[in-house]
Amino acid sequence: MAAAAVAAAAEIPPAPVQIAAAVLAAPAELREGAAVYGYDAQGKRVWLREGKNEMVCLATDPAAKTFNVACYHKDLEPFMARGRELTAQGVTGAKRTDVRFKEIEDGKLAMSKEPRTLYVLTGTSFDAATGKVENSYLRWVIYVPFATPQSTGLSTKSTESAPWLMAPGTAGAHIMISPPKPKM
Repeated sequence: MAAAAVAAAAEIPPAPVQIAAAVLAAPAELREGAAVYGYDAQGKRVWLREGKNEMVCLATDPAAKTFNVACYHKDLEPFMARGRELTAQGVTGAKRTDVRFKEIEDGKLAMSKEPRTLYVLTGTSFDAATGKVENSYLRWVIYVPFATPQSTGLSTKSTESAPWLMAPGTAGAHIMISPPKPKM
């Protein structure tokens, strides 16, 4: 979404509010030192805070109807940045994933060779006064390049009760861990 459209669509929360909300996806012990990428008063994506550890957190899009933040190891930044770039170009969903995985395979996009975790927290809204997310739902994505069902012992069937493997055998192979969603 263009910066002007973001600014026109929603009021941009102050940086401290964006930071407080963004880091909620990260484990508690990593929140204080995480770098945070959010929005300035004009709706342009900017670094709101430099990091002191390996984590990068993304503030929720102020124009989005729901709350969605993500934190991940800094080695995933090229992969995540490319996803943001594709989304801005209108490439979304499975197509965005396909493009990134193909670019990794072709050597055009760097992907960590080590397992790295992405933490995602979604919900309906964030209350800055309490620091709570309404109807929150946390899930973890552990990128394990070239992992297979045989190497992990995991099924490729989606489940809410156990981890499962997505994109097996590819540079973008990842383990999904999704606790049951709350009833909204």
